[in-house]
Amino acid sequence: MTKSALIFILISSCAMAQDRTARLQFDWDKLAAKASEKVDINLEGPMLEMASKFLRNSGDEAKAKEILQGLSAVYVKSFEFEKEGEYSDADLKTLRAQLRSPEWSSMVDVREKTESVTVYVKSDGKNAQGIVVIAAEPKELTVVQIIGSIDPAKLGALSGQLGIPKMEFGPKAAPPKKED
Repeated sequence: MTKSALIFILISSCAMAQDRTARLQFDWDKLAAKASEKVDINLEGPMLEMASKFLRNSGDEAKAKEILQGLSAVYVKSFEFEKEGEYSDADLKTLRAQLRSPEWSSMVDVREKTESVTVYVKSDGKNAQGIVVIAAEPKELTVVQIIGSIDPAKLGALSGQLGIPKMEFGPKAAPPKKED
């Protein structure tokens, strides 16, 4: 085996190992067993490329398609439950603990009495290299993980695409005024 082939194999295996370790680790089957409905989307490499071909070349789908070109993986795990308490705060802490490191930071953290949404961004100091959204409601838990180079300002273009839940970004428009 030539030296350059050996180096290529070493670099490739390191890159593949890095992608696998970048994925959130959790016992998703435990939640799926309790859920009345579940969504499980795992798009990596060729599958992500193939999925982007189903998007149109116009409007929001064109924007989403452009963003997908810089990504290496998209994972969506969404669970709906018949009753409250099917997942615990400990489950959320397990997920959030994986996102507490120098390269991850919480970009948005909205917590209400029974609901929360947290957006984490992994950065290399200049660019976002990954985004995780954890949305928790009493009877629903959704975790979206996007791995790859992405501009957080363009994240809204992926909303509602490829199984990623529709999310509102930016200020909400004021309701129209009633005319007397």
